[in-house]
Amino acid sequence: MLTIFSTPKPFEGHSNVIQRNAIKSWTLLHPEVEVILFGDEEGTAEACRDLAIRHEPHVIRNEHGTKYLNYIFDRANQIARHNILCYANCDIMLTSDFRAAVEVTSKTYNEFLMMGRRWDTNITEPWNFNQAEWDRQLRSLALSTGRLNGPSWVDYFCFSRDLYYGKMPPFLIGRDGWDPWLIWFARSSEVPLVDVSRAVIAVHQNHDYAYLKRGPAAIHKEKEISYNLNLGNGPGWHYYAANAATRQLVDGNLRSNPLARLGPMQRRIVCGLYSTWFSFLKITRPMRHPLGLRRM
Repeated sequence: MLTIFSTPKPFEGHSNVIQRNAIKSWTLLHPEVEVILFGDEEGTAEACRDLAIRHEPHVIRNEHGTKYLNYIFDRANQIARHNILCYANCDIMLTSDFRAAVEVTSKTYNEFLMMGRRWDTNITEPWNFNQAEWDRQLRSLALSTGRLNGPSWVDYFCFSRDLYYGKMPPFLIGRDGWDPWLIWFARSSEVPLVDVSRAVIAVHQNHDYAYLKRGPAAIHKEKEISYNLNLGNGPGWHYYAANAATRQLVDGNLRSNPLARLGPMQRRIVCGLYSTWFSFLKITRPMRHPLGLRRM
């Protein structure tokens, strides 16, 4: 069936709630689903015991304690029981529509990368997995109160074994850059790149980002972002997002995406506009602040 792997933040406060919600949803996708958590953050071992999933505490880190994602991907490839792997962020809840998408995609292609956009949804309490049709209730909540985020906000990557094995640069997790590289690599390798955003309601449980401001790794965040963005081995790889997909899953059928070539170009234009805008704000700041003007 499927091996889902991830690496969590410490299991404390709201993060404890949403990470347990996410991981529990993964375990209920299918009786044969395997879930692996990497890292020794606070509460991880206990959560793995409670949820009856595999724990790999050892992860290679840099001198500031930030984890290397390529180690996690390669190790997962080595130990996974199944030939289909999925990296998902630990705040993403997945349901039966995700399982159906995996089944359709894996029956059609031997090699592939399947991904999709997330639905940002407010969830503050442990989800009731004992309620009837818990997954339908979850999707209904996301559709009625959540928001489908843009093509750059992809929080799960489902792929065939060996697609990335030994090929990923030493990206640091929790820093910009590694996720568009995954998409670019699949495209450049001419592997089917499947966007299932229209078929899968992947529920991202909203949270604050206070954890990025704590600890020694936070001090080095900007340098580590630059480090990630300087990795990769192709022109413009960091402009790839869900709209670069060559295939789309719609109404249970895989079809070609006629606009696939435009995806990276569109993101490049948007990033260029943002860069111009923020440069303008920086230049005009001395003039705006005495007048009481702030960013719009």
